Amino acid sequence: MSGKENYSPDNDYELVSRCRKGDLEAFEALVVKHQKKMLNTAFRMVGNYEDACEIVQDAFLSAYKAIQKFEGRSSFSTWLCSIVINTSRNRIEQIKSAARHEQFSLDDPVSTEEGIMRIELASDCPSAMEQLEKKEIQATVQKCINTLESEFREVLILRDIQGYSYEEISDMLKAAQGTVKSRLFRAREYMKKCLLKALGK
Repeated sequence: MSGKENYSPDNDYELVSRCRKGDLEAFEALVVKHQKKMLNTAFRMVGNYEDACEIVQDAFLSAYKAIQKFEGRSSFSTWLCSIVINTSRNRIEQIKSAARHEQFSLDDPVSTEEGIMRIELASDCPSAMEQLEKKEIQATVQKCINTLESEFREVLILRDIQGYSYEEISDMLKAAQGTVKSRLFRAREYMKKCLLKALGK
């Protein structure tokens, strides 16, 4: 709690201050700076690139409209990510609702067209077969993430994929750090089982 008081100023502080004065260029700079990480978070949440793009667009619009309410008690990135998470939750509910009325399965394979699954870059130049195997593994990982209940999916994405601290995740999800750690443990255990089963090991 004292750490919060002695927090070093957010490195987005100047841009946020300019945004509050109506500086659109400052907001564009924030978008450029954070859009890749936010898109990755949204994509991991919903497993669909087009939906993720819309989520991030909506989240940035919401952030711009609410910029006056941002009090700086957390970093701008943490605040923005909490908006992305909430927007993703809403989109997941919409998808579930649509699924009840449409004849398609949420268990369908994750689309990997347009290089959607390119999350990590290999250090060497892998062969076409190695690239294909890697893509299949990434798709399998995403399928396992997609089957997690949202409360477990959120902590796994925020901690293990995006690298946020337990304190930041606690702020974003409005949950105690102990709860975050407990959910993360269960999410990791589930992922191990899911991947072992899917990869036949």
